[in-house]
Amino acid sequence: MAFPAFVAQGLKAERFALLDIGCSGGLDPKWRAFGNRLKALGIDASASECRRLAAEERNPDVSYVAAFVSPRADQPIDLSAGPAAPLIMKMRDRMSFMRTREIRDATLRTASTEEQLRHNAWELTGLADPSKPVVVPDLLAARGWNDLDYLKIDTDGIDWQILQSFEGRLPAKLLAVQMEVNFVGDGAADEHSFHNTDRFMRRHGFDLFRLDVRNYSSRALPARYIWPTPAETHSGRPFQGEAYYALDLLGPNGPARLASLSAEKVAKLAAILSAWDVPDSAAELLLGCRDRLAAVLDVDRGLDLLASQAQGHRARPLDYRSYMAHFESDPPDFYRPEGPIPLRERLAAAWRAYRWPRGSR
Repeated sequence: MAFPAFVAQGLKAERFALLDIGCSGGLDPKWRAFGNRLKALGIDASASECRRLAAEERNPDVSYVAAFVSPRADQPIDLSAGPAAPLIMKMRDRMSFMRTREIRDATLRTASTEEQLRHNAWELTGLADPSKPVVVPDLLAARGWNDLDYLKIDTDGIDWQILQSFEGRLPAKLLAVQMEVNFVGDGAADEHSFHNTDRFMRRHGFDLFRLDVRNYSSRALPARYIWPTPAETHSGRPFQGEAYYALDLLGPNGPARLASLSAEKVAKLAAILSAWDVPDSAAELLLGCRDRLAAVLDVDRGLDLLASQAQGHRARPLDYRSYMAHFESDPPDFYRPEGPIPLRERLAAAWRAYRWPRGSR
């Protein structure tokens, strides 16, 4: 059993509440581990994609809203005005994947919505009404969403503006935020760049637990694509990425935050960390909050599951106590052997990269 599903079994009073801004392609499958304890809202500018997702959805507590998102509801989206983040778009035009988009443009215009979204050509799909944008904090208030666990933002343009719309309005007990970030910028305070995102999140009490960097080659000398569709490449400059922020309840500011959270909230945070493939941080949380979490889950069983996750290369993973005892013996298998990287290790790294295709849009 995966650790998030184990946590879901212990939830009684609460659900896992997820907001996905830029939900084309559907909710990340890993959150389905919460089963009927999952409550989610997806928002996307592609009305046709939202209709498809709604038609396929089987969970009555998961819904989709077709709408453009904006910091202001009284200002219609001007689709002719160009991108809201001009610098990143100028940089994007220099990349090889945009040249592939140009080559395929005529074909994409008549392709299915699914194929258009696979190529991140969402602007070619049937779009929501640009004269009726939504301000996300207002939408949450109108729907009575006063308790949110997880916020994900990936809109290919105005992610930073959307995040800023939460200034002073982030849900009080929000546990984690996942955002697309850019590694280019001019240093301006209003630029959608990683340094601005990082400052915002840390100012609001969140720490960085994972950072995925995606490289893109220039059209001057294209490199091979990583995925079956044109996006990131095997070589190139750091261009975009995915940043994963969460509360650090064991850090300097943790005790004050921890006092306001239920045991089920803490368990959900551990599940998030496991889902992000940082089981060490989840294990640290279980150990640091053992007494509080005992009412929700069997902590020792949870530690065994996390230890198993950390040993993905083992056919027969050790339980937590045995794994820690093995580490304390300073064994050679915690180190890479001298010489060329073994084929098994290269394949394992490729598999880990394959498991995290989200955000490559």
